[in-house]
Amino acid sequence: MAGTFAAHCGRPRSLRALLFFVLGVTFAISLSGSPDAFAAEPDPGKDIASIRDWLYTNNPQLRALQADADAAEARILPAGALPDPMASVELDGIDPGRPSLLPANVGLTTYRLKQQFPLWGKRELSRNVAHFEAQSARYERDATALELLAQAEAAYVRYWHIREAVAVIDRRIALLDQIEEVAGVRYALGMAAQQDSIRAQVEHTTMQRERIERLATRREAMAALNALLGRRADAPLAEPTAQPVLTVEDSTLAAALQRLDRGAHPALQASMAMATAANSNVELVRRNRFPDVSLSLGTMQRGNRLDGYEVMVEVEIPFQQHARRERERESRLLEDGAIARATAARSELEGELGSAWARWTSAREQRELIEKTLLPQSDANFKSALASYQVGEVDFGTLLEALREWQGADLARVDATRDELLGAAAVRAIDGDIQ
Repeated sequence: MAGTFAAHCGRPRSLRALLFFVLGVTFAISLSGSPDAFAAEPDPGKDIASIRDWLYTNNPQLRALQADADAAEARILPAGALPDPMASVELDGIDPGRPSLLPANVGLTTYRLKQQFPLWGKRELSRNVAHFEAQSARYERDATALELLAQAEAAYVRYWHIREAVAVIDRRIALLDQIEEVAGVRYALGMAAQQDSIRAQVEHTTMQRERIERLATRREAMAALNALLGRRADAPLAEPTAQPVLTVEDSTLAAALQRLDRGAHPALQASMAMATAANSNVELVRRNRFPDVSLSLGTMQRGNRLDGYEVMVEVEIPFQQHARRERERESRLLEDGAIARATAARSELEGELGSAWARWTSAREQRELIEKTLLPQSDANFKSALASYQVGEVDFGTLLEALREWQGADLARVDATRDELLGAAAVRAIDGDIQ
């Protein structure tokens, strides 16, 4: 072995290959000690929390709105800042015969520094306008986050619902197989017609067709959910581990409307912030009646020496009164429009909340009725029909109808749970919290 290694070391190319091999093995061993070094982010879908986290992190619309809110925040300080000063150099008395731009070679050189000073609280009002506009941008982002979250929750509920519905269909297919076996045995014993087995096979095929349709709808739900999460339409999703839990403050619609009237929803806060900004802008435009002042300080150079100083004050003359009155009228109309939009937003949210609350409570009542009454009744009816068919007391059609009612009640329970969760998602979009 030592002789072989020495022979390899005598070849530079083999030595380099050996070194690369050793480095590769060392790197692989180091990675084997940390299995999570290249662990990919798990796919969302196991629960609502994973959907929520992924949405806030990866949704492109939320990222764009966050950038807009940050940009609006950055406009606050410049809005109330002084304008940049102006510096100028004026050369007088240039000799036409011996022109020169050197200050010592002209008759008089004046150096000036000019600064404009907005007075009468205009800078503070400008900062207030920018501040409330930035607030509105942040609230708009939060309102959009609530809306997108509700859409993602609804898409996830449909994704979960179809899996549950397919499970109900699979149980029904399994029961049909058992019933078909019972019908086959009774036919072999001459106790039933061959048509019973054929009808069971037809029902089995019908259920298979419905299963295919449900699975196609599931793929559509996955594509919609992935789009909201900012992922490819065909990106994989984790299987739900349990029924989604969407908590709604279980009080009354009147209490929910009172919470909405207090302006807790970010869309209302955004509208009110814009109305406040418009009000500040009205006062800012009104104060433009009063002129701003510009102060200029200068020094004069004659030859190589300073010859004197100058101070100049400039005042704007509000001469264009018609244009000023139109700007004031515009600002007041913009304020009226902002207030009207806030009122319209409140009315729209109240209507949406009432509708969503009705859907949620209705679906919850239906689910409770199905679980507590219809499902036990249809289960007992199917068991009775199966026992009666086995002894020849009822025909096969009665047994099939009992099976349809039983499994139909189970599917109705899943559908009612879906509708309850969709209603809860809609209520949370208005009466919920993004935190």
